[in-house]
Amino acid sequence: MKTLKHLSILLIFITATVNAQGRFDNVEIKTTKLSEHTYMLEGAGGNIGVSVGEDGVFVIDDQFAPLSKKILTAIKELSDMPLKFLVNTHYHGDHTGGNENMTEAGATIIAHDNVKKRLEAKQRDGSFKPKEALPVITFNDKLNITINDESVAVFHVEHAHTDGDAILYFTESNVLHTGDTYFNGRYPYIDLNSGGSVNGYIEAAKRGLMVIDDETKIIPGHGKVSNKEEYKGFLTMLEALRTNIQKAIGDGKTEDEVKADSSLTKTYDDLGYGSGFINSERIRLTFYKSLKATKS
Repeated sequence: MKTLKHLSILLIFITATVNAQGRFDNVEIKTTKLSEHTYMLEGAGGNIGVSVGEDGVFVIDDQFAPLSKKILTAIKELSDMPLKFLVNTHYHGDHTGGNENMTEAGATIIAHDNVKKRLEAKQRDGSFKPKEALPVITFNDKLNITINDESVAVFHVEHAHTDGDAILYFTESNVLHTGDTYFNGRYPYIDLNSGGSVNGYIEAAKRGLMVIDDETKIIPGHGKVSNKEEYKGFLTMLEALRTNIQKAIGDGKTEDEVKADSSLTKTYDDLGYGSGFINSERIRLTFYKSLKATKS
């Protein structure tokens, strides 16, 4: 009986693994050049930033483990130099799923303190990540990395998408990587259960806008390459939704009433913001829960 049980568990695991691999079979990695040294890679999951040069390869985020081979192949097409550093902008699996593979390829992983804490904790399936998947270098507030003839400013933004978010700015290339503190043209996922908040998310966008200019190229967590004008529009959307939903809360509206009231987000629904992973109803619910918690 025990043997049968173990076989059943093994079959479930194998099936899940095969299905996970199959999900990514048709994913192609698209490369966009942003400057002499920097690129954006798109596949499935969060957008990847890459810097190449004489010092080696510097990568931001790594999507899912089954895509690592494709990602490393795309990077090899940009440079034959060794992989040196990988920064995780936060702990979610579509940004850190390839960590173990990247370590094996030579990367030293860097992330905020809270990213390491969340990655080394027991995962949802009850497993623990191997040490090769964990950050080796962590920081609390900010960090500067000099690589490929430029300084990369890495700074933490508090309680935004999660409690461990980092934004990176390449000073010479004039490229900003926001991680998931910016979803271009879409409503964002704000992970309230992992320390994210509406107010922190808005402050993160303001912080990002402070370091860029009209010529900056922006790698958002999700969506196409962006610019300052689009980023400002995203912030305007966030502030408008906060104003509308704060007023609804002040008027005594319940969670269900706010969730059902499409007028609160109509302006941006009509612009297609609700067509992504987070739909209009879900963003209203997220804003309500976060703002209500802040008010209490």
